[in-house]
Amino acid sequence: MDNQLEPAIDCFLEHLHTERRLSAHTLESYRRDLSQLSAYARRQGVADWGALQTAQVRGYVAERHRQGLAGRSLARALSALRTFYGYLLREAAVKHNPALGVGVPKARKRLPATLDVDQLNHLLALPGDDPLVLRDQALMELMYSSGLRLAETVDLDLEGLDLADGTVRVTGKGAKTRVVPVGRQAREALRRWLQVRLALAGAGEHAVFVSQHGRRLSPRTVQQRLDLWAKRRGLAGPLHPHMLRHSFASHLLESSGDLRSVQEMLGHADISTTQVYTHLDFQHLAKVYDRAHPRARKKSRSEE
Repeated sequence: MDNQLEPAIDCFLEHLHTERRLSAHTLESYRRDLSQLSAYARRQGVADWGALQTAQVRGYVAERHRQGLAGRSLARALSALRTFYGYLLREAAVKHNPALGVGVPKARKRLPATLDVDQLNHLLALPGDDPLVLRDQALMELMYSSGLRLAETVDLDLEGLDLADGTVRVTGKGAKTRVVPVGRQAREALRRWLQVRLALAGAGEHAVFVSQHGRRLSPRTVQQRLDLWAKRRGLAGPLHPHMLRHSFASHLLESSGDLRSVQEMLGHADISTTQVYTHLDFQHLAKVYDRAHPRARKKSRSEE
């Protein structure tokens, strides 16, 4: 019996690449999740996606859960399977979606890590005027000022930056474009960097941020540079690029309370994704309350 599982996955991934223009990272996640399910289906004697049953999908979820896969990862794999079957149904390759109605253990919501304002002020006050220092400072200032993702930052071209208008145009997840404000200090840092960028950038290179060899920075290089600066500036833990985006969202929401505007600036399709920052804001308020409210403060020795 011919195995029709992997060829269908290849066609689906090509569809995601050409029609939905998903990133290489997202495509690899889809391939990994669907290949693991394909291996399970073959062990169950399934050689065609139209033959996979809901009970077998539940069996796969249960098996992976016993193996220690977290609920969040299971939910992602199940979402990939539902999307895959949605494609197969449109192509008339199957007659039903066996992933519908299958649930996974609830994932515990993890709050994103952030830096406080004092930590960020210390981090961003980089010493010296070396070109790479000016580049890193501009990069971090922009990510914090405008809440950019790592991929959006490294993919940014000169045409997307309008310092006179104080905005940046980026293309985020799902090939969606948004325009975000750029703060004063970030604009100043970017102007200093752009003055020295010309001496580094290769001919015809449009990337805002380039390496010392004149080519567009890679995501891995940005991660390494941020980790380097975290150590040099004495931060307690590693500095992940997304911490700058999380800090942007948390600080903006704390100051404005405008969840919808923060959602728009972050480029979140669903406001529930943005709402996680309200929990961070509540944590901050709770700490202020515990420290300041007469009924919350611990008694000092003199008061006892």
